[in-house]
Amino acid sequence: MGVIAKLSIALPMLFAAVIVPGGPTRAQQSPVTAIDILLVPDQTMVRHANDANARLRKAFPKGFALGAPHNPRITTLQRYIQTTDLDKVYAAVGNVLASELVTTWKLKAFKYYYIPVGEIGVAGTIMESTDDLHRLQQKLIDAVAPFTAKTGTAAAFFSTKGGRDIYPGLIEYVADFVPKSSGKNFNPHVTIGVASQDYLKKMLAEPFEPFTFSPAGVAVYHLGTFGTAQKKLRSW
Repeated sequence: MGVIAKLSIALPMLFAAVIVPGGPTRAQQSPVTAIDILLVPDQTMVRHANDANARLRKAFPKGFALGAPHNPRITTLQRYIQTTDLDKVYAAVGNVLASELVTTWKLKAFKYYYIPVGEIGVAGTIMESTDDLHRLQQKLIDAVAPFTAKTGTAAAFFSTKGGRDIYPGLIEYVADFVPKSSGKNFNPHVTIGVASQDYLKKMLAEPFEPFTFSPAGVAVYHLGTFGTAQKKLRSW
């Protein structure tokens, strides 16, 4: 999160919205939906993330595997949205992307980090912030502001356990994403899994070989356990 050649996909093709097939999800059943507007990483980042995830799962078998429903992603914005306004949010995001050729960007991953959650930690690969990332985030904040709810409950998240796997800290994190994780506090990263904090401290102390990758697209996901992207709602 080597160097990827600059993509030359035509703008209309690149940002043609893809509607995800299937019946209603929790995003259509709760009055408020917790969403993640994210960059989809290319195969270079996915490969690195999968390797790190396999290592973490070996150390902590109770952790989750990457891939559906825990898809690798680079969060740009998390918000609570009025569910009835989701289509308006998709349109607003599409308008932002019309002037942002995100697949031409080059991003550099340079270290691991983790967020403590009880006795374990949620780990990720951090990338360097860029003017492109900050500009995109601010545009998205402004675009979805009219449809944003101040907060939500566990029902706003995608859960197969009736919301019992949605921790209060996650609910607060999404509510406070702006400003606590935006602007100067923006921490672009790809979540790679969970493990004990003791193990993660040792992992973070090891040398990290930086690598460069590019976004492969943009998507809006329904957030779930550990703040992971669990259900794709729309992609470009």
